Amino acid sequence: MAQFLEQGTPPNTMRSYAAAFSYLQAWYALRFGADISAQAMPVAAAIQFVIDHLPRRDEERELALELPHSIDRRLVALGVKREHGALKTNTVIHRLSVLGKYHRLRGWDSPTDDARYRTVLRSARNTQVHEGERVTKKTAATADPLQAMLATCDDGLRGLRDRALLLVGWSSGGRRRAELAGICCEDLIRQPNGDYALSLGLGKTERDGQVRHKPIRGQAALALQAWLQASAIATGPVFVRLQRGGKPGKNGLSGNHVALIVKRRAALAGLPGDWAAHSLRSGFITEAGRQNMAIPDVMAMTDHRSVNTLMGYYQAGELLRSQVSTLLDSASGDTGED
Repeated sequence: MAQFLEQGTPPNTMRSYAAAFSYLQAWYALRFGADISAQAMPVAAAIQFVIDHLPRRDEERELALELPHSIDRRLVALGVKREHGALKTNTVIHRLSVLGKYHRLRGWDSPTDDARYRTVLRSARNTQVHEGERVTKKTAATADPLQAMLATCDDGLRGLRDRALLLVGWSSGGRRRAELAGICCEDLIRQPNGDYALSLGLGKTERDGQVRHKPIRGQAALALQAWLQASAIATGPVFVRLQRGGKPGKNGLSGNHVALIVKRRAALAGLPGDWAAHSLRSGFITEAGRQNMAIPDVMAMTDHRSVNTLMGYYQAGELLRSQVSTLLDSASGDTGED
C-alpha cells in the first residue's frame, strides 16, 4: 500500500485512493476471507464487487443488491462505508479503477482489464441509467454568473480577497481548488505590463515535475494586485484566512475554504444551482465552448490531456444556444417571422 500511495500523487487524490483501497480491502476480507495484498484478485471477485454494489431487478422485478446485509452493516460499522445500501455508479467505477491501478503497480494482471468484467460493468451501468440514475455536475460559473458573484465583492479586505480568488481561479484556466489554495507569492512573476505569470508545479495529471505557467491578465491581474497591496502580502500563501477584525492572517486557505467562498458568493448573488469550487473550472471550459475557443488552446490552459474529458464539461444546456441547432433554418433562410 505504501508503494501504491507514494507515486507523487497530489494529497486530495491520495486521500481518495486511500479511502477506496480501505473499502476494497474490507469488502474483500468480509466477502471472501482473503487479503487483497496477498495476490491478484480473481476476475470473478471483481465482477462480484459490481454485482454487490449496483442494484438490478431480481426475479420479482424488484431492485436488489447481492451484498449480504451482515457484510453491509459491518462495512458501515468499520467506518469505510457511510451508509447502508447501493453505491453510486461513479463510486463503484472509481473504486475499481483504484483496484486496477493497485494491481498494475504490483505487477499483477488486473481483473479490471478482463473482457468479462468489462461486459458486466457496462451492463450494470446501463441498468442504473435505465433505472433513472443521472450523473449530476456542479453548476458552471460561466461569464454571467461569475460577474454576478464578483458584484457581491466590496472593497473591504474580504471582498478584495474573494474577488481576486474568483478571477484568478477562473481566468487562469479554471484551477482546481487545491491548486488555487496552494498559490504562494513566490509562484507569481509580475510582468512589465502589470500581468502575472503563475507557476504551478505537480498537478492532478502531471508527473514529470515540469513547472507549468498560466497567464493572469486583465481583470484578474488588477484584482490580484489590489488584494496583494491592500493585504500587504509579499511572501507565503497569497489567499489567506482573515482573523477577527478582518486582518489578514498567515495561514493559507484550504481547498474547503475555496469551495465555501464560491458557495457564499453564489448565495449572496441569489444564483440558483449546486455551487462548489469546481464551478470555476466547469464555468471556464463551458464559457470557452460558448465563445468557440480552439480546443487545443483551452486544453493548454486547463492541463487536460483527454479531449473526451474536456468535452464532458460542455454542459448540455449550452447546446440550446448553439447555432448548430438551427442549421436547417440557416440553410433555408428562415428568419422565424410569419
